[in-house]
Amino acid sequence: MSLDDPAGQHRLSASLEKLKMVQDEGSSSSQGVNGHDAHPHDESTPADGPSSQRPLATPRILEGLGFRPSSGIATPQYSSRPVGKAATSPLPDANGLGWPGKDFSKSTHLRLNATSEERAEREKKMASAVRTILECIGEDPDREGLLKTPDRYAKALLWMTRGYEERLADIINDAVFEEDHDEMVIVRDIEISSLCEHHLVPFTGKVISAIAPIPTRVLIVNGQIAIAYVPNKLVLGLSKLARIAEVFSRRLQVQERLTKQVALAVQEAIHPRGVAVVMEATHMCMTMRGVQKPGAITVTSCMLGCFRTQQKTREEFLTLVKGGR
Repeated sequence: MSLDDPAGQHRLSASLEKLKMVQDEGSSSSQGVNGHDAHPHDESTPADGPSSQRPLATPRILEGLGFRPSSGIATPQYSSRPVGKAATSPLPDANGLGWPGKDFSKSTHLRLNATSEERAEREKKMASAVRTILECIGEDPDREGLLKTPDRYAKALLWMTRGYEERLADIINDAVFEEDHDEMVIVRDIEISSLCEHHLVPFTGKVISAIAPIPTRVLIVNGQIAIAYVPNKLVLGLSKLARIAEVFSRRLQVQERLTKQVALAVQEAIHPRGVAVVMEATHMCMTMRGVQKPGAITVTSCMLGCFRTQQKTREEFLTLVKGGR
């Protein structure tokens, strides 16, 4: 085709215009909310168009821990570019109480700040509700074996959900220390028990934690959680990692959210270079009812900072966790 030919020039111009439109459409479709890459793990996007000349690492850093933009919750990924208020304050309030909604539950505030008289009234109200449940399933709540069951269950349920009455600041207290340690810190095999918010039956597991003096990770494997972090001039008292896992597990939960909450709480406390959390748990709602599959294990993980962006750091963490088993 000769460029001197007007018809040829027209066809070439039309072809270039069509190519530009295709590239523009591809670029816009790959953008999420606030310009974030909606497919951060896809590195096959053409990079020769003017609309796609961005470093491949930028979307990967900004896309967040699997949170979808519509959730209103972002995860800090240590980027120099602003990613919104939610990213700089991953926990909706300073005590980590407002998860997962924007506004903390009114009922939780009432329980947190209740007087002794209000606590007694709440327990009495719960016991009355349990008595109604016993009647509805066909039992006699006045027979000897069940006479005190409503009161016992009310006390037990309040104990199993006592995490609603605890604040991160009170748990951590002053157990944050300056330390020039820049290698990974791991606490593993932290056993936890929680209540599934869908069926109010238990699920149990362990947490393995690793902290990269700026990155932090938590693992729950075989009924355990492992937490790891890489410090950034600050370290956390080792028992506090277990306490953080405990306070969030003592609430109505789903395993995915619990894993993220532990990681974000460590990040909020000492701002390490990275945090990693892996959790492995058994859910009674899968073994006692429904599909009835005893032995089924659910594994979830949450990686922040260097654990997410650096493959070698992640591999070292997993190797150290598996090596002791």
